[in-house]
Amino acid sequence: MAAPTDAASSSSPEQQEPTVHILWINAGLSCDGDSVALTAATQPSIEEIVLGALPGLPKVAVHWPLIDFESGPMQGADVFIEWFFKADRGELDPFVLVVEGSIPNESIKQEGYWCGFGNNPDTGQPMTTSEWLDRLAPKATAIVCAGTCSAYGGIHAMAGNPTGAMGVADYLGWNWRSKAGLPIVNVPGCPIQPDNLSETLLYLLYQVAGQAPMIPLDEALRPTWLFGQTVHEGCDRGGYYEQGQFAVEYGSPKCLVKIGCWGPVVRCNVPKRGWMNGIGGCPNVGGICIACTMPGFPDKFMPFMDEPPGALISSTVSGAYGTVIRTLRGITSKTVEKEPKWRHKGRELLTGYKAPWS
Repeated sequence: MAAPTDAASSSSPEQQEPTVHILWINAGLSCDGDSVALTAATQPSIEEIVLGALPGLPKVAVHWPLIDFESGPMQGADVFIEWFFKADRGELDPFVLVVEGSIPNESIKQEGYWCGFGNNPDTGQPMTTSEWLDRLAPKATAIVCAGTCSAYGGIHAMAGNPTGAMGVADYLGWNWRSKAGLPIVNVPGCPIQPDNLSETLLYLLYQVAGQAPMIPLDEALRPTWLFGQTVHEGCDRGGYYEQGQFAVEYGSPKCLVKIGCWGPVVRCNVPKRGWMNGIGGCPNVGGICIACTMPGFPDKFMPFMDEPPGALISSTVSGAYGTVIRTLRGITSKTVEKEPKWRHKGRELLTGYKAPWS
């Protein structure tokens, strides 16, 4: 058989398939907790994404400081940050930009900078995180905010902070769209639930490959299938709330609303999904929900550990009708704890059966 021509070889599926680059900037105001959390993902794991172990997944190259072997210094033998300069020059397409950490306002001071990511080769001066956003956002196929800090500002954006920190959507605009028409995708959590982030990345990769529809997001730009229900709706302590039984100290299995849980109004799937491998999750292990997935976190949910304002009314009402419900359920329980009267030895059948021949 003759060797394939150059034209034929250039049109091979292997060469036609573009590599989707994931560029991860963890240089916002952050603790890197979301990066650490992602290493615990299992559905899918980050290894399955990186190695292309899932059917239909496009070829992926992940440039993430936590795992990249090229995490070397500027002008070193393996310059990790060069991938970001390539993206800025338009040499990487398509790429998904993952941002970790809130974005400080670099315009409110006369000198210095709040946070940066590498140096500008033209000046030798640090490049701020906001400058990277200015450069890369117009070229990105999609932007994913990993964690509450990059999504809404988080801890660094609370009242009294000196940096003017904000989320990526606050910086770029809530109506921002990528060149592919994608809005910013927020996957909040402090830190993030590992599988929530890996699953969202997987969805976007399939969408880039043309194998998934537009990602469904709520008004806060969160994936709806992950953040469509409240903590309370998925909490295994919900039955105690209904019966008006509330914990007044830690260690109790009852509803945690009176000791500061915001679960009835917080959108988060952790009680159902658990934390790692389906195990754990704040209220599942006795911890209150402090609303870390919400745009108003932390200011609108402080002081932590105090009973939320709305809980006083709802818990009072629940306590009143819960007493009646528990009483009625107690009566029913005593009834169903007894076997039917016809289960006994003897010659007489009392089950109500009628023989057809009688």
